[in-house]
Amino acid sequence: MKTTLSWLREYVELPAGLTAEQLDAALVDLGMEVESIVDQAATVKGGLVVGRVLEIEELTGFKKPIRFNLVDVGNAAPQEIICGARNYAVGDLVVVILPGGELPGGFAVGARKTYGRMSAGMICSARELGLGDDHSGIIVLPAGAAEPGADARGVVGLDNVLVEVEITPDRGYEMSLRGMARELSYHFGTAYTDPADRPAPGATAEPPYPVRVDDPVGCDRFAARVVRGIDPHAASPEWMQRRLIAAGVRAISLPVDITNYLMLELGQPMHVFDLNRLRGGLVVRRATPGEKLTTLDGVARVLDAEDMVICDDSGPISLAAVMGGETSEWQPDTVDVLLEAAHWDPVMVGRTARRHRLFSEAAKRWERGVDPQLPLVALQRAVELLTEYAGGTVDERVLDIDHVVPPAPVELDPTLPARRIGVSYSADQVVDLLGRVGCTVTGTDPLVVTPPSWRPDLLAPADLVEEVARLGGYQEIPSLLPPAPGGGGLTAVQRRRRTVGRAIAEAGYVEVLSYPFVAPEVHDAFGLAPDDPRRSAVRLTNPLSEEEPQLRTSLLPPLLATLKRNLGRGLRELALYEAGQVFRPRLVETAPGPMAVDRRPTDAEWAAANRIVPDQPWHLAAVLAGDVEPAGWWGSGRAATWADAVEAARIALSAAGVPADRVSVRAAEYAPWHPGRCAAVLVDDVVLGHAGELHPAVVSALELPKRTCAMELNLDAVPPAPVVQAAALSTYPPALIDVALVLDATVPAADVQAALVAGAGELLESVYLFDVYASDQLGAGLRSLAYKLTFRAPDRTLTVEEAVAARDAAVASAAARTGAVLRGA
Repeated sequence: MKTTLSWLREYVELPAGLTAEQLDAALVDLGMEVESIVDQAATVKGGLVVGRVLEIEELTGFKKPIRFNLVDVGNAAPQEIICGARNYAVGDLVVVILPGGELPGGFAVGARKTYGRMSAGMICSARELGLGDDHSGIIVLPAGAAEPGADARGVVGLDNVLVEVEITPDRGYEMSLRGMARELSYHFGTAYTDPADRPAPGATAEPPYPVRVDDPVGCDRFAARVVRGIDPHAASPEWMQRRLIAAGVRAISLPVDITNYLMLELGQPMHVFDLNRLRGGLVVRRATPGEKLTTLDGVARVLDAEDMVICDDSGPISLAAVMGGETSEWQPDTVDVLLEAAHWDPVMVGRTARRHRLFSEAAKRWERGVDPQLPLVALQRAVELLTEYAGGTVDERVLDIDHVVPPAPVELDPTLPARRIGVSYSADQVVDLLGRVGCTVTGTDPLVVTPPSWRPDLLAPADLVEEVARLGGYQEIPSLLPPAPGGGGLTAVQRRRRTVGRAIAEAGYVEVLSYPFVAPEVHDAFGLAPDDPRRSAVRLTNPLSEEEPQLRTSLLPPLLATLKRNLGRGLRELALYEAGQVFRPRLVETAPGPMAVDRRPTDAEWAAANRIVPDQPWHLAAVLAGDVEPAGWWGSGRAATWADAVEAARIALSAAGVPADRVSVRAAEYAPWHPGRCAAVLVDDVVLGHAGELHPAVVSALELPKRTCAMELNLDAVPPAPVVQAAALSTYPPALIDVALVLDATVPAADVQAALVAGAGELLESVYLFDVYASDQLGAGLRSLAYKLTFRAPDRTLTVEEAVAARDAAVASAAARTGAVLRGA
């Protein structure tokens, strides 16, 4: 909300010497966020004076008309100034900035030779002074406005202070001069003049134009007046244009400027219809799904069943409370107008504005709440201004369809503010402070408080307590830190999550945090089957983006989007990970009704509420692209493969405290991984996730590098870490034996390793796969797996015979289970 201090002073008596710092403190204390307070006089530096044009010489021979002027600026000798405008004549009063001055934006003005003449200073236009967008000509002042040489700031309106504040969503009444002035009167304890406190005629038996409201919930009040025979060429008065421009509103035409002016002054948005372009009576209703309307911004919009529209016989002509339509808008030749002021449902307006991405100034006010008692006052003020400056005849008939429900009284315990805020407010203080807000207070215990019509946000005792605290002064509230309870330390789950994250980071992965929102199309890009449970996602009622309205069922979609974004910024070798929740909906019939807030929910209510809360397991995911080992003088480097993704899963499970002998991997087919390069990761034969190389179709759909790899685990499904009994360290030397086994290429290496461990017995300390080999010499469909076996006894040095026997037992077990043959045997 932007306005000027002089405009505010018309409605509230502010201290004469009010400084910007005092005004800033007052607005902040009232709960408004101050964006800026600017003294307009300081935006133009140096001498800005009134000048009288004494002589004009037309210069020829240039691409555009140029004038050489002698201007009386109050000095002994006239000022020589070059100007390209042509909307002034000898004897006119103009605005001149003298050499050494500076215009808004840092434009310095001096004396220089141009077009073959000396020019000292500049004759200014409204845009050059920051007073508007008009640059077609310079400012010509009324005759007798001031004497030459007088300071021009006050003459052109540059002696004001601009105030811009950010209004919180619950205080729509502050988005007007009426509301801001009322608030300042609370702070300074000074007189307040309500601009809406003026007589206005009520509804007449016969309306000036036929209107029917089909949905009194979406529109509980609709009022209208008609003015005929106005001058279509009448311009808005200069004072109105200045105030609109100061508020950041572009001056358009007198009827439209009046509605914008009253929206700023009173807080009541209005609309002007060209009466002669309407076709039949007006109907206010919900839109039919699929209906179309071209709004004033030239965009053809497809309407939703929740949208409210104003229609005539031709169909929708206005997207109610948001923006009018092209077919009935004011035109330069309009002589008969219908002025409309209504009251709309804030929830409907907010949803409509977001649905159509159309955040007009009217919509911003409607969604925050507008006083339903304003329509008739605003219409009366509008017809008075319109006829004053454009003539015309006012139709004395008044339309007012009123279904407004009066504000509901709120019962308030008079001791509640003191108990909630920590300040000793007496009952009389509470009554006084609420009365200053505009509430009507009756009763004693409890107090029965009826909010004023302009405060739709006062619905519960907590809202009234907030008003008591605000008007009582935030600075009166003691600042006390609550006692810190003794900490219980991290839970086991918290320790596990931190340990796993630290281990993955130490392995070279970089943590990222992604938004948990995804588009429905991502399930198709991932190649999920139609019955895949991951397709069943929670859809947000009010998403940040309509393109991503669902909550993720896997960490990979947003994580891969982050990978793609970083690749697009020039990075080539990436290893990213994320730990966070995924959301799996629970499909139930109906959601429970609203629960009371004045007590704890019952066990049945709590259980019913939790039945609709989605499962939210904690997952860990990692993605890789490019080289895991960079190339250089030391070698050619190594690209990331599915094995690196599997190793990331092993690292995570090891950090979670799962012993290596309980972790296994096996070949799997699971979207979005490549069916031949996907491994299921198991703990105690329970699948906890998958790792490997992404499917080529997925990589293509997501525009990722070839052979991008990924891993995802359900950390919440990882069993608790067992209590580890420390093993005694043997001081005896190990026996190291390598075995190379030839077997079918389809047999997983993990199965071979498990068979070796089972056959080797207690003397086996470790087994490690160090080579995989395939060639035509081995035979088609075969491969060689080479393992390093370490044997050690805790109480003696092993003999060669013992080590060889253990090796032979391990090989025999592998042969029996997997069909492996000792290579070279």
